[in-house]
Amino acid sequence: MSHPPGQRSPILPPAGVPRFCRRHPLTWTRGGFMLLLGLALLVSSGPIRAAEPIATFSIVAHDPETGDLGIAVQSKFFAVGSVVPWAKAGVGAIATQAYGNTTFGPGGLGLLALGRSPEEVLAELLGADEQREQRQVGIVDAQGRSAAHTGAECLDWAGHESGPHFTVQGNILVSEETVAAMADTFRESEGETLGERLMRALEAGQAAGGDSRGMQSAAIMMVRAGGGYGGYNDRYCDLRVDDHGDPIAELRRLFDMWQGWALILEGYTLCEEERWEEAIAIGRKAAALEPENGEPHYHLGCYFAKAGKRQEAMHELKIATGLDPELGPRARKDTDYEPYWEDALFLRITAP
Repeated sequence: MSHPPGQRSPILPPAGVPRFCRRHPLTWTRGGFMLLLGLALLVSSGPIRAAEPIATFSIVAHDPETGDLGIAVQSKFFAVGSVVPWAKAGVGAIATQAYGNTTFGPGGLGLLALGRSPEEVLAELLGADEQREQRQVGIVDAQGRSAAHTGAECLDWAGHESGPHFTVQGNILVSEETVAAMADTFRESEGETLGERLMRALEAGQAAGGDSRGMQSAAIMMVRAGGGYGGYNDRYCDLRVDDHGDPIAELRRLFDMWQGWALILEGYTLCEEERWEEAIAIGRKAAALEPENGEPHYHLGCYFAKAGKRQEAMHELKIATGLDPELGPRARKDTDYEPYWEDALFLRITAP
């Protein structure tokens, strides 16, 4: 396995691991992983086996417009979001499933960061893994290149479909229609946000049959440089439904809530950069997502106020307080509205 001179390969175990473990660098953590897997299965429904596969369908994708990378996944498995999805902004995204090898996540991202292509990363990861034929892996890098592997020993139906900017994979499915529906839906939804495309693909996969054992958990993860809360990390979206009778429907509910708040936060970021027109456009989009919720209108009013647009700010604030009277007293303390604290119209709108 090649890597720059003097630089340790990111999939090798750290110093102190016994020499015999170093002969197979991707197997040295298998015991720890299987312990975690067993603990998860103790709280999972259905019969428990010593090493139960993660019967899963997932999509890994890249948005060439924003650079965002993401993964959406559903499984008859407890807390699938804690095992399958791995991603790093500007690097790539990986789904590791079936008899999932969790070292493929950080190890594969490390190799992508060194400039390896997804195909090269797959070859290196699988070449060092004695159980490669029981693994299923999907990889997309920050350039939109994709690669996938479905081992010959994965349980039927198992397979994948890859294309520019995405790869879909699944095992223990009702049929290949699940993977085909997900791939088609992703292609046909071009122009939507990456998160929406991922959610639609997941919903289409379930509608086409999904996991032959049923449903239990689902997750969506997206990364964006500085996309985390406060800009401190890249975790733009990280939503998980660990145990639910209809996990995809529940994930959709959470995603729609997240999407509105993500737009609101993005609007404030644009305001800080004095990109008023863009911020206002984002605010209108957030308000359209939840027309009966006063909160998005309140924040859109804040954007107008910060931009010095009094009439528009009062209009949105009036809508907001009409939908939620508690937003009036809040506005009287909100420094975004401070220029209007003594304004007669503002006082009437925000009166208790």
